[in-house]
Amino acid sequence: MGYMPDSRRGLLYGIAAYTMWGLFPLYWPLLKPSGAVEILAHRMVWSLVAVIAVLAVRRHWSWIRELARQPRKLLLLALAAVVVSLNWGVYIYAVNSGHVVESALGYFINPLVSVLFGVVLLGERLRPWQWAAVGLGALAVVVLTVDYGRPPWVALTLAASFGTYGLLKKAANVGAAESLTVETLVLLAPALAYLLVLQAQGASTFGTAGLGHAALLVGAGVVTAIPLMSFTAAAIRVPLTVLGLLQYIAPILQFLCGVLVAHETMPPSRWAGFAIIWLALAVFSWEGLRHARLVRRAARPSPALETV
Repeated sequence: MGYMPDSRRGLLYGIAAYTMWGLFPLYWPLLKPSGAVEILAHRMVWSLVAVIAVLAVRRHWSWIRELARQPRKLLLLALAAVVVSLNWGVYIYAVNSGHVVESALGYFINPLVSVLFGVVLLGERLRPWQWAAVGLGALAVVVLTVDYGRPPWVALTLAASFGTYGLLKKAANVGAAESLTVETLVLLAPALAYLLVLQAQGASTFGTAGLGHAALLVGAGVVTAIPLMSFTAAAIRVPLTVLGLLQYIAPILQFLCGVLVAHETMPPSRWAGFAIIWLALAVFSWEGLRHARLVRRAARPSPALETV
């Protein structure tokens, strides 16, 4: 097998991560009667078990000593852990309370957040058509806010938290399994404490709702670890603007789950808002392909140079 460029590998990791995330609305309802916070705590605990298993198979432990000498990276990963736990909790609540379409909206807005972070904080520059797409996305948010009769808080929280998470992971620039290990270690103590309190109160569903339910709670760690590691592998290999494009994969799949599987209501005004979002995606995609073609054309040597 030939060598695959790092940027192409990052692209494939990103596609895999967002496809798996897009199918999450099919998994979390299976964990009822567990509440959102209990699911979140199990997700934290079993994610750590899953990632340690990956590291054990790879026999890869030397990074611990090196990372321990870099407090800035540890702080960034600790902040990422807090932000992603907020994202996980809100998302589980949204899916299990009948707000799958609104959670999809959050991840449609998310690329705009990533793009703006790239511009404001990392000095990345947007071309005119990219700004047009961002403007269309902002218009869609306004239309959908009017449709809901309130700001879409679930969507906005998901977008802001995951955009911040991506920025922190890119700044930390730590390998996928290694960074997820640190994040889940940060979350382990509060998660275990909550589960123990729940168990002591007799309110825990783990072990009391059947073996199948317990297995699904354990599986929450696996389905969390795999796409997160894929996302981290992508985030350190491709620009935030590219991640902004890839992020549309997840909300499209989530939206389809909400409409076709959960049968959530979609009035005409809501369709209009989503249509504007999709137009923004079309503009982004067209502009990206056009720019890539122009760059390739400019990189080709001219016939005059080839004859010298």
